[in-house]
Amino acid sequence: MRLVTIALGVAAFGAAYLSPAPQIPARWQAWLQPTAVSPGGTGVHRSASAATSPASGAAVIRPVAEAPAAATQPAPAADPALTAAMARSPVYYIRYDHWSEADERGFGEFLRSLGDSNCHTVNSCLHGPGNPFRASDPVNVVFRSDCADLPYILRAYYAWKRGLPFSYESEVEPRGASRDIRYTPDGNEVTARHDVLSGSTTGYALLETLRDAVSSATYRIHPDGETPLQQDFYSPALRPGSIRPGTVIYDPNGHLATVYRIDPDGRIFYLDAHPDESVTHGSYDMRFVRARPGMGAGFKNWRPQTLVGATRTPDGALTGGHVVLTKNADLKDFSDTQYFGTGPRPAADRDWAAGSFTLNGQALNYYDYVRAMMAGGKLEFDPMKEVAEMVDSNCADLHYRADAVKVAIEAGTENLPEPERLPPNIYGTEGLWEIYSTPSRDARLKTAFKELRDQTGRFIRLYVARDQRLNYRGSDLAADLLRVYDRQTAACKITYTRSDGSEVSFGYEEARRRLFRLSFDPYQCVEHRWGADSPAELATCKDGAVKRAWYAAEQNLRNQIDRTYEARMDFTLGELTTPGPGKGVAAPPDIDVRAYLLSVQGVRRGAPVAQGK
Repeated sequence: MRLVTIALGVAAFGAAYLSPAPQIPARWQAWLQPTAVSPGGTGVHRSASAATSPASGAAVIRPVAEAPAAATQPAPAADPALTAAMARSPVYYIRYDHWSEADERGFGEFLRSLGDSNCHTVNSCLHGPGNPFRASDPVNVVFRSDCADLPYILRAYYAWKRGLPFSYESEVEPRGASRDIRYTPDGNEVTARHDVLSGSTTGYALLETLRDAVSSATYRIHPDGETPLQQDFYSPALRPGSIRPGTVIYDPNGHLATVYRIDPDGRIFYLDAHPDESVTHGSYDMRFVRARPGMGAGFKNWRPQTLVGATRTPDGALTGGHVVLTKNADLKDFSDTQYFGTGPRPAADRDWAAGSFTLNGQALNYYDYVRAMMAGGKLEFDPMKEVAEMVDSNCADLHYRADAVKVAIEAGTENLPEPERLPPNIYGTEGLWEIYSTPSRDARLKTAFKELRDQTGRFIRLYVARDQRLNYRGSDLAADLLRVYDRQTAACKITYTRSDGSEVSFGYEEARRRLFRLSFDPYQCVEHRWGADSPAELATCKDGAVKRAWYAAEQNLRNQIDRTYEARMDFTLGELTTPGPGKGVAAPPDIDVRAYLLSVQGVRRGAPVAQGK
């Protein structure tokens, strides 16, 4: 989606690239060296041949016939000066005809470095110490991306800096009727592709182009879908090495993330971006929902690409040619297990939810199965560590939300009048609401708080049942978990600036108490955005009677944690005050971990636990 801006004019390009070369950090020099060239890949070519101008990167798309992978030309001897110069150049040059295993590992290391740098905007990530190529980018380049763009921005950026092929879906169309192509019930199919060829564009212009070409609809494709044109991703096997740094995770509710780390215990960590251009970090869990195969939800790996028919020039660039994408049948780790389970595939996709997951003769839910597989086939929980890390993650998400609300307040959205109607759907829209509202972000945050409560209850049940998967050797798990919970929550502090400039601070437990009162509506005062309910704190809110009525009417929408993208929500204030479809739920779920742990204090192994606990 169009949320990337390149703040760099022609004069700046000249100044940047005619001046002395920036110094590439020594620890990353190996990344700028050529890799061995091996024979080209295999696959059906249904991409596009494009004639482009170096300035614009515009392309005329036309399908080309299937072509076998041509024999590759040997790469010229490495010239360190030339290689470094090409890495600095804004022009997109291809030096290698395919992505090797070493390139994929390098891409994963690149993402791991970005993730570990703890950057919080796309711009700070790519200009920060986690980016090995940062010295090759002028400081006045501004990198921006929303959640759907980010996987493409990171992949294209790395491909450009390393001289690797890059081709992408430039158009998708819905399979069947749909109100919004991003939320099609039967998914989409690729109808146009674009190959980025040497000299056809600059890397910065490519990033600019991708923000227009890509949306969450780009990912909403059946794993078997290879016609009319091939898709950019494939469904990988649920095992180490297949799910890896660089794997993309698609939530069919309209969110994308990129894996940057997998821990030995099987937990998967990701980076994701948001419409306000912030970057957050999280771990894979039930916030990423499963859905029918046609929606393409779940894990996605980049499909191998090979440039064929190109000519190598004296300076080492590969010019011309076209990109071939590998077919599912030729991929060693293509698998549809994540959609249909470990048993036989059902005869019809509509029966996908009946699929089950079994490991070592034991039935597991999908999320446990993924974690166990990523841990090498062993599912084990360390309750003390996991509760502590989930609290820390929730606290980080609260701070990320604080940044998002601050951006909205600085934009002055609370000073605008409340529209007569809500958007057609508060979770999937465009314009000011998409950028500055927080219903999807808040729903994911509420889901994380609920999962912490649910996991805490599960750990107690496993403890009572003497389940060997629980790594705990103490004698009172409830008391120990409460100590960990209190310690971690005490370290979390949220601060926001009220409408009069004064500051309000509160801790994790108060944030938990307010969670379902936090307003997602960008037109409302910051006090309502943070769920203030005391007269003293609300005294500085400038909202009039109409906005306060909207805040009250939106309570049921705030109570729900499910993002209902298919629901009609363009209600007037009067319509929203009466119950009905698309208007939320009457009561929020239980997320009070502390009260739960107090209720089960003293429970021992083998003791009965009340139903529902």
